[in-house]
Amino acid sequence: MNTNVDVDAMRKDAVEIFQKGFACSESVIYAIKKGFDLDLSDDAIAMSSGFPWGLGDGGCICGALAGATMCIGYFFGRRTPGDEAFLKCQRLTKEFHDAFKEHCGATCCRVLTRGKEKNSPERKAQCISFVDFTVEKLAEIILREL
Repeated sequence: MNTNVDVDAMRKDAVEIFQKGFACSESVIYAIKKGFDLDLSDDAIAMSSGFPWGLGDGGCICGALAGATMCIGYFFGRRTPGDEAFLKCQRLTKEFHDAFKEHCGATCCRVLTRGKEKNSPERKAQCISFVDFTVEKLAEIILREL
C-alpha cells in the first residue's frame, strides 16, 4: 500500500473513469484502489456495481457514498466478530456521511438528482462533482487515520 498519495491525481482518475462508463461507486473504489496501490482484486469494484442510482435504481443511498463506505470498511473495518475496529469504522463512516450530506445537501440519490433525467449531461456533471468530493474527503480521512 502506498501512503504517499496524490489526492488530485486520484480525483482526476475517478472523474476520468466515470466519464468512460464506470458508475459513481465503481469510480470511487477504482480511484482509491489505484491511488493507494491497494492489493485488492477488481472484484471489489464489481461488488459495488449494484449501488448506482440509489441501490439498483431504487433512488436510495448515493453510490459515491456507498463506495466510500466500502473503502472505509476495507481500511478500518473488522475482520473477526468482536473486533473493536468495528467501532472506529462506524465512527469514520458517520464522519464521512455527515461531511457528504453537508457538502452535497443530501445522501439519497433521488433527492440529490431530483429534476435531472438519468444519463443527462446535467445529472452526469452533478454526479461527477459528488465523485470528486467523495474521493478527496475519503482520502483525507484515510490518510489522517492510517
